[in-house]
Amino acid sequence: MKHNIPLIAVSIGLAACSSVNSHAVAKDVHPDNICIIRNPDVIVTDFVPTIQTRLQHYGINSHLVETADKSQCPYTLEYTVKRSWSLKTYISWAELKLYKDGQAIADAEYKPLAKGAFVVNKWQSTETIMNPVVDSLLGKK
Repeated sequence: MKHNIPLIAVSIGLAACSSVNSHAVAKDVHPDNICIIRNPDVIVTDFVPTIQTRLQHYGINSHLVETADKSQCPYTLEYTVKRSWSLKTYISWAELKLYKDGQAIADAEYKPLAKGAFVVNKWQSTETIMNPVVDSLLGKK
């Protein structure tokens, strides 16, 4: 039984997944351009490019802006990311909020279901973590 404990712990870590909670954009909403409002507190260097690549996958153009200007861009996206450390940094929480003319129309949140040293999927790439979040935000699950 002693030999099975590490195996059980690793199995639990591998089975632990993440959770994506969302309120997807309405089915009749189809943005073709989204302004992503830069969050200077987020220092995950590939975060915005990952979001932009996924939006482009669905034919949605995007560009990074410093502030929201509803007259120039009716659809805006705000993001927040929390990083944690366990041997190296990883995304431990992220949230996307989509607005149209300043009114919230959709949001999506990533969070791991389990925490701890044996959770090995916490070091997944930004793309692996965030693609399902963007999909969920856009109602493309």
